[in-house]
Amino acid sequence: MSDTPPDRLCASPDSPYYNEDVLTRGVGVRLKGEEKTNVEEYCISEGWARLSVGKAVDRKGRPMTLKVTGPVEAWFKDDAKDA
Repeated sequence: MSDTPPDRLCASPDSPYYNEDVLTRGVGVRLKGEEKTNVEEYCISEGWARLSVGKAVDRKGRPMTLKVTGPVEAWFKDDAKDA
């Protein structure tokens, strides 16, 4: 696995951008210079992230999200050696 996280990643297993190995390793996301812990999906090249909004869920049980635009940075929280 490379040392850079993917350009687009989603936490939902139904998404084509879901990657269990990357999520298990741990990815940190910074949006507009502020680290976010409630990110459900992000895209670095397009400059947006979907953030979960409280504990609200839709009728299928998925978290309600808000799409926020701005510069997005992603990094792995641990080393590749540990994973």
